[in-house]
Amino acid sequence: MMTGAKRKRSTVWRKIQAVRSEDIKVWCMRRLPILKWVPVYNWKENLVPDTVSGMMLAIQQVTQGLAFAVLSSVHPVFGLYGSFFPVIIYAIFGMGRHVATGTFALTSLISANAVERLVPSVRTNFTANNNSGILGLSEFEMQRIGVAAAVSFLGGIIQVAMFMLQLGSATFLLTEPVISAMTTGAATHVVTSQVKYLLGMKMPYMSGPLAFFHIYAYVFENIRSVQLEALLLSLLSIVVLVLVKELNEKFHRNIKVVLPIDLLLIITTSIACYYADMEYIYGIEVVGNIPKGLPSPKAPPMSVLPEVVTEAFGVALVGYVASLALAQGSAKRFKYTVDDNQEFLAHGLSNVIPSFFFCIPSAAAMGRTALLYSTGAKTQVACLTSCVLILVVIYTIGPLLYWLPMCVLASIIVVGLKGMLMQFRDLKKYWNVDKIDWSIWVSTYVFTICFAANVGLLYGVLCTIVIVIFRFPRAKTLNLKNMKEVEYKYKAEDNCESLKQVKILSVNSPLVFLNARKFHTDLLKIIQKDGISSQVCDTVNKCEQNTFLCPFSNGSCHGELVQSCHSERSVLILDCSGLNFFDYTGVSVLLQIYMDCKNRYIDVLLAHCKASLIKAMQYDGNLDSENPVFFESISSAIDAIHIHRNYSKFSEQSEV
Repeated sequence: MMTGAKRKRSTVWRKIQAVRSEDIKVWCMRRLPILKWVPVYNWKENLVPDTVSGMMLAIQQVTQGLAFAVLSSVHPVFGLYGSFFPVIIYAIFGMGRHVATGTFALTSLISANAVERLVPSVRTNFTANNNSGILGLSEFEMQRIGVAAAVSFLGGIIQVAMFMLQLGSATFLLTEPVISAMTTGAATHVVTSQVKYLLGMKMPYMSGPLAFFHIYAYVFENIRSVQLEALLLSLLSIVVLVLVKELNEKFHRNIKVVLPIDLLLIITTSIACYYADMEYIYGIEVVGNIPKGLPSPKAPPMSVLPEVVTEAFGVALVGYVASLALAQGSAKRFKYTVDDNQEFLAHGLSNVIPSFFFCIPSAAAMGRTALLYSTGAKTQVACLTSCVLILVVIYTIGPLLYWLPMCVLASIIVVGLKGMLMQFRDLKKYWNVDKIDWSIWVSTYVFTICFAANVGLLYGVLCTIVIVIFRFPRAKTLNLKNMKEVEYKYKAEDNCESLKQVKILSVNSPLVFLNARKFHTDLLKIIQKDGISSQVCDTVNKCEQNTFLCPFSNGSCHGELVQSCHSERSVLILDCSGLNFFDYTGVSVLLQIYMDCKNRYIDVLLAHCKASLIKAMQYDGNLDSENPVFFESISSAIDAIHIHRNYSKFSEQSEV
């Protein structure tokens, strides 16, 4: 006799054997989107635009990688790694053809909180001479990237867990006003964090609630310590970047290749800083030594994971929300589909796997995605092409960036956030369309500014839920259907007379605990307003002294009236095609309506019902009706009414 454990192993083994190779193939095609588009890739038409886009993207990836690494409070070289490894992983698992994953300002800012908290800053530049660590960097820098990699690792684990829990379907709570306000607020935080580099000031790291205001208070208190040379170089860089980028946008239809102003600015300022010896003469802070080559894989320090849970959740949620918005936007623009849940897996693995190669948290960025749009990219081949060029930079060009001024990197960050900051213009749109969405945008932005991006996002989602709960029970639940088409089908005079006692109501919304009471009230109002009950039944109801249920069995009403009402029963048809889902409360209300109408001498018929609704009503209630209640369509319900009434007339004539 088999024991329980053996029986269980045998069952598992049978399930494993039942898996066919076809099932494995379907699963791989579903979870590895690269297997779908690579075999059908049009090399002749798509390779050239993808290559050109990849070259332009590589330039932006390098500049943003260096800048966002500094924003994350780690050595700039780790930004180059973060522009290489996550891109490859997303190209394999991601579904967004025009989504450029890599380093991201918002996730870098969040991870910087953990880095500065656990490994406080002891020096303000990256030119340390203590090369006792890996990659020729100091132990201090390796400790910092260890914390950032731990945030990336745990954030990716959270995203993969959300994929396994199928939480991609919950993204409907992430409304456009919430995402717009959160990203705009976070972009404002990023700009604020770069003020010290733009002004050339020595400033302690500030984080926590109201840190935004503390930073500017510190700046105004120490305004005399502003480094004039750094300020002038920052202003010049910002003006050049804005002007050239505006010209690129204006003439991008006429010129296929945009001017790589970020790269030109980095090269020009690095050469100028080297020959003018700005680091020592003017005290301009520079990037410093950048190691050559890729690092050997190493696991992030697991001991710090419990201390970076808050930042990991922030990275997981903020990074996913911003990336999903871009993926959905590109899918809508180029007419393909994106699986919200698969994006959780793609971005989760893009954070977990690269964390073993000293990468900071990654996500898709608006500027890079917009670049792919403007340069005519077709697929993720453009992103993979950029990886090849980034690899060349890592092995050859990286060390030449030693003299790059930090204020120039800060200028690149600020100008790169222009798209997010311009979302302030959405306020006018929300005000004209819906004042509540406008108030959600403003309050979410304020919460993000006062606290952090993840707090602002959570507040926005909670606001959305509260608004839905407040609005849902007040939404219109029923519509009285037009009977002209139905009456046209039955041209006979006697049939038209019989149809006068038939009313069709269309259910417009799901029926759940939030709107069940409103649904019941709306239906009773329609019954009373349109006079679905016959005049005889109205007389009977008056006899009840306006009670809701009609107690005909107590003898208070005359038998003649009751008999008359039975012979002239009205019919109410509920079109349930719009009833997408329901809960126990909704089913209970439907059954209560059925019984209430029955006591009012109104027959209730349900058309276009889902099988689950029929099963629930039959299980939960006693539908003691001699005639069918559920019908496949409205016309079949009307046919049944017509047949039943003809049969009743024939029976009456036979009795006479």
